[in-house]
This record gives sequence, C-alpha cells and structure tokens, in this order.
Amino acid sequence: IDLNECTNENPCTQTCVNTYGSFLCRCEPGYELEADGVNCSDMDECSFSEFLCQHECVNGPGSYYCICPSGYNLLDDSRSCQDINECETRNFTCTPQQTCFNIPGEYKCLDPVRCEDPYIQINENRCMCPAENAGCRDQPFTILYRVMDMVSGRSVPSDIFQMQATTRYPGAYYIFQIKSGNEGREFYMR
Repeated sequence: IDLNECTNENPCTQTCVNTYGSFLCRCEPGYELEADGVNCSDMDECSFSEFLCQHECVNGPGSYYCICPSGYNLLDDSRSCQDINECETRNFTCTPQQTCFNIPGEYKCLDPVRCEDPYIQINENRCMCPAENAGCRDQPFTILYRVMDMVSGRSVPSDIFQMQATTRYPGAYYIFQIKSGNEGREFYMR
C-alpha cells in the first residue's frame, strides 16, 4: 500500500505531490526548486531580462514590480513609464508672469520675453526694431522667440525645426544663425 507522504507531515516547503512509493515537491510561480528537491527559493525575475521594465525592476517574494523615476507615472501595463505634464495638471510653482514649460520628468518656469533697446515688444514672443529708429539700421527687423522640448533618444542627424523667409519686404536679406546654446557643437544649420 502506497504511503502518502504529503498527508501526514509535508516534507516540502511549498507543495507536495504524492507519487507511487515516493513524493515530489513543487514550487509556486515565482519560486524555483532547490537542488535538495524539497526547498523553494525566490526567483529573481529582474535578472532574467533588462526589458521587463522600462525604468527599474524591483524583485519581490515570488514576483517583481516596476517603478518609474520622479515625474513619471506607471502605465496600466505595469511596466511602462509616462511623463507627468505638470503644466496640464497645474502642479507647478511658476509665478503668474511666468510660463510653465513641461520637460521630461519635470518642468521649467520661463520668464517672459524682454526686448532690449532699440527693440519694442509686439506680442509675448516677438520683438521688433522700428525702421524709423536709427539704431535699427543694421539690426534684424524682428526677433521671434520659440521654446521647444527636444526629447532624447532621437536618431541623428534629425531635423528639429524649419523656418522660412518671406519676400514680403523688397530688398530685405535674411541671416539665420544659432546665437547661443551650441557650445558643444551639437547643432548645425542648413
């Protein structure tokens, strides 16, 4: 008569399966059977693949979970991270005069555009040098300020933005140049 080793005193740390003349130990999902055939130890799922989580994988007993860096939410797939747009959720500390600008993981408060003499402000991001002002003779007619978010991970080279000159003013000529922010020579114009 077969003795059911699993009924009296379970020799396994997790699940015992009776067999004819013996028994087998099984482990719950997330655990693996040790060499002794009796004990179960936690599997480190995070060590299997670096693609389980978009940001960081944290091993737990019999399982794992993903976490995102500050400024990101974990999506419903429980592995992908999405940037929190603090400007849309109104979770920022900018003054009423400043503009909130979302960037990955955080935000920046941008001060309003200030036009330097001899320029006068036309709207919130444009300065104009009046033709009747003698100090404007060798200056650009208008200066337009734009702010863009450049996300990392783009393939390079890559077109970032395009500008177009107009023939609205006869005899005008156009000079396009990167005035600042290109100290590392990452950008070029064509």
